[in-house]
Amino acid sequence: MKIAVVCVSDRAYSRVREDMSGPAIIDELSDIAETAEYVCVPDERAVIEKELVRLCDTDVCAVITTGGTGFAPRDVTPEATLAVADKNAPGISEAVRAKSLEITPKAMLSRAVSVIRNNVLIVNLPGSPKAAAECASVVKPVLEHAARLLSGNVTDCAVE
Repeated sequence: MKIAVVCVSDRAYSRVREDMSGPAIIDELSDIAETAEYVCVPDERAVIEKELVRLCDTDVCAVITTGGTGFAPRDVTPEATLAVADKNAPGISEAVRAKSLEITPKAMLSRAVSVIRNNVLIVNLPGSPKAAAECASVVKPVLEHAARLLSGNVTDCAVE
């Protein structure tokens, strides 16, 4: 299974700081997924949208973003993600928030979304390396099944 990881951060993009969240996600998912692409983009809605569209036209089955999901004025990852969506996949982000609330009440401040575009799952995760890894571990158990469903390789979920 191939995935792409997108770090959304002005500072990481401009190399003011090293992105630690993207590598944390890649590490957490490495036993089930090969990372085909890892990129950093600035907190610019149009740039994020363009990158998500581009990645969903490759051979990845999922695009995992990190960063830009909070309340800060430049946090626009959810808006960019929703703008390119064909379908919503709210259960994933609901599960991530629910599990995160067991760790910190700040999880209530997440605006992360999960959607489908071009039969590719897009999941927004937080920008903190610790939180990104924790949230990736929540998504991990369903990622392969989601990819099979989106590729049309599951015909009878009742027996899966």
